[in-house]
Amino acid sequence: MAPTVLHLRSETKPLEHRSALTPTTTAALIKAGYVVNVERSPERIFDDSEFEAVGATLVPEGSWEEVPKEHIIVGLKELEEKEFPLKHVHVQFAHCYKHQAGWESVLARFPRGGGTLLDLEFLVDERGRRVAAFGFHAGFAGAALALEVWAHQLTHPPSVPFPGVASYPNESALIANVKAALATGTQAAGRQPRVIVIGALGRCGSGTVDALRKAGVPEDNILKWDMAETAKGGPFKEITDSDIFVNCIYLTSSKIPNFVNLDSLQVPDRNLSVVCDVSADTTSPFTPVPIYTVATTFDKPTVPVDGLTSGPPLSVISIDHLPSLLPREASEAFSHDLLPSLLTLNDWQNSPVWARAKKLFDEKVATLPASALEK
Repeated sequence: MAPTVLHLRSETKPLEHRSALTPTTTAALIKAGYVVNVERSPERIFDDSEFEAVGATLVPEGSWEEVPKEHIIVGLKELEEKEFPLKHVHVQFAHCYKHQAGWESVLARFPRGGGTLLDLEFLVDERGRRVAAFGFHAGFAGAALALEVWAHQLTHPPSVPFPGVASYPNESALIANVKAALATGTQAAGRQPRVIVIGALGRCGSGTVDALRKAGVPEDNILKWDMAETAKGGPFKEITDSDIFVNCIYLTSSKIPNFVNLDSLQVPDRNLSVVCDVSADTTSPFTPVPIYTVATTFDKPTVPVDGLTSGPPLSVISIDHLPSLLPREASEAFSHDLLPSLLTLNDWQNSPVWARAKKLFDEKVATLPASALEK
């Protein structure tokens, strides 16, 4: 039997430096008998030569479109928005299962070409727990940026937006930068910021709290909430009483009471000036943070909340690939957790993790309007 071929595509999302496969996990796959082809990439945090050194074959960027149908395409973020049908099995995050804007056209490309989406967001074990997620590093990066934005607001006029940011080589470099910013902000405010974290018990919330602690925010200034605290239903005054709100919940396809909304922000004693929506389900009708509609980027990390007549200016961070601020560490952790599942791709139809992902794909495809399948 011919070996299973995995094709690691180059990411096309701007400023996306992470990778679903690392040189370490690639070496493990090759040792297990897989052939791994790696597209050359100018953006990936790992050098092409690191993959070549462990036995991968380097191929041209974008060549996945033309490889045999039997090759499995491995990526991370969504594909570019194009019209041509997809014929391969794709392993990636597609962001089209929660009725996000344009979900029909994204999802329909797979059945139109006879392809399959095995969405990384929905790979779960028999208990329903995700087998791999970037949540910890998403929360860590989000908290770091939120602290920097808070300090920037206190040391610059409202007309000066928070500048663009680039990825860091490691956690230590990021924390050093945040500590310096926090010191200037604390001096200007005369106090440390108060931060509320909702979803504090999950992967994302754990990363958020870890970053806040490492940056030097006192424990008493970190309000850690989870499902027990939000069960009464919002909006919550504790959010507007805080300086920073970090939303770390995992959004499902059902509406919950808003944590905050434009009306709840219109209070004269509001302290809240920074919201980091790590969940970043910007266009979802189910978001409990309906105060913005723009997905921000590392080039332009914040968007203002317009229409407020009282309180300080309010900025939202809604970057949907926050872990790319620490791309090497985030990729290594994610790919390590994903490896046991990757090792079963040679018989993915009979592997419970992948079979569950295929079943969900089929269920979502069944909800597509007929018009989406006719393009």
